[in-house]
Amino acid sequence: MPAVATSPLLRLHPDDNILIATRMLPVGTSLPEGELAGATRDVIDLGHKVAAKGISAGEPVRKFGQVIGFASEDVAVGDWVHSHNLSPGELSLDYAHASEVPPPPDPVTDRTFQGYRRADGRAATRNYVAVVTTVNCAATTAKQVAKRLDHSIVEGFENVDGIIPLTHSAGCAFQFDGEDHRQLSRTLAGYAKHANIGAYVVLGLGCETGHPSYLFREHDLVQLDGTADPMDSPLCVTIQDTGGIGRTVDHVTGQLRDMLPEVNKIEREPVPVTELIVGTECGGSDGNSGVTANPAVGIASDLLVAHGATSILSETTEVYGAEHMLTRRAVSQEVGEKLVERIRWWEDHCRKFGVVIDNNPSVGNKRGGLTTIYEKSLGAVAKGGSTALRAVYEYAEPVTEKGFVFMDTPGFDPPSVTGMTAGGANVIVFTTGRGSCFGSKPSPTIKVCTNTPTYERLPDDMDLNAGRILDEGATVEELGHEIFEKVVSVASGEKTKSELQGLGDEEFVPWRIGPML
Repeated sequence: MPAVATSPLLRLHPDDNILIATRMLPVGTSLPEGELAGATRDVIDLGHKVAAKGISAGEPVRKFGQVIGFASEDVAVGDWVHSHNLSPGELSLDYAHASEVPPPPDPVTDRTFQGYRRADGRAATRNYVAVVTTVNCAATTAKQVAKRLDHSIVEGFENVDGIIPLTHSAGCAFQFDGEDHRQLSRTLAGYAKHANIGAYVVLGLGCETGHPSYLFREHDLVQLDGTADPMDSPLCVTIQDTGGIGRTVDHVTGQLRDMLPEVNKIEREPVPVTELIVGTECGGSDGNSGVTANPAVGIASDLLVAHGATSILSETTEVYGAEHMLTRRAVSQEVGEKLVERIRWWEDHCRKFGVVIDNNPSVGNKRGGLTTIYEKSLGAVAKGGSTALRAVYEYAEPVTEKGFVFMDTPGFDPPSVTGMTAGGANVIVFTTGRGSCFGSKPSPTIKVCTNTPTYERLPDDMDLNAGRILDEGATVEELGHEIFEKVVSVASGEKTKSELQGLGDEEFVPWRIGPML
């Protein structure tokens, strides 16, 4: 892609047979010099596609030099290319595992951020206290606890960012020790143990399948002597044993009040950037996501890897059709095959429910110019930059590998970010074209907008404007460095737009995969 993209129609790769509109174009807009003689035959909206040559029915349509689908009818030069004349069809991908492993970037070792250092050595970017609920039946109680400990109380502890009631819709009516139970337990434990959580209480009803005792035993949330009952831990509270909601609210509120002075003792100090674990996400994507914001995040990802940090790509249903771009970069055939195994799992999962993965692009995605899942995925994987894929993790697994890694998550933003955070992500970078107003706790979310009109329409929600690549001549590399510096600044305590608005309490959404019994 050219470094400067100020043309009204942009060719992303020499092999492409479509062009991308960088602004709304009227009928009759001339195709750029060097294309076949012609002009747009339709009104073309920002981020949408125009045929740069005649495309016969059944012929592949290419963007980023890759197949994004097949023409469902003959397409003339200058035609708008979208759902009415483009369908996904079947791809034949060559995974070529570990065939194009890039060399490691030149290391950078002298950068730090102002973070918190936990007693066990972990690095944090925020300092929260959490009420971790094991079942939906405890959700209202947890929220009442957080409400009781309002801002006027927490503000007295300057190093404490707040109280998070981690509530959700699950916790019962699934198979005990089954896949759903283990995954929920892994997610809850990941939050309880998260570096950005300074202290926590686990709150349950008392009779749920996902009982607190299972969570404590399976994930060593407290040090036990091997015979002690986890239910004896002061960190474990159930509403039934405590005597009802009112008494439980009083009891847990008192516990957290006692914790606050100790949690407040920690202070920020210089921490190497290598300690950062950054989750990358895209939501409310549009046709510019793969042109501006996502490639810029890819540059930031490469910079993080060079600094010895970790960058996580996720959303398996949104790398579908582009997974071969990752398997080739896998450090081993085993890593590449693990990614493909997760792709096959998703295909089987969708078949069970009578859906297809190409249903993933939303109404907003399509209005923004994205037509097929292959097109969306090719833009999404750009967030992963260009370094080697070092590991593939299942949902909410602890991320221990440095460098560029992948986590299996759904494409829906809240459960995807929940999984990465449970895995240890202490900063989230979130790209959006349509304007996804997302925030998360305990890990702050930096939102990068793909285009200037959306950025200007949502100034209180967007942190950075990658649309400058299209209309100001900024380069992808410049924006990537800007995103990297924003990550370091936010990790050091700078508030994101979502934090300033208090977002994050409702965005904890553990992924549910099994039947409700």
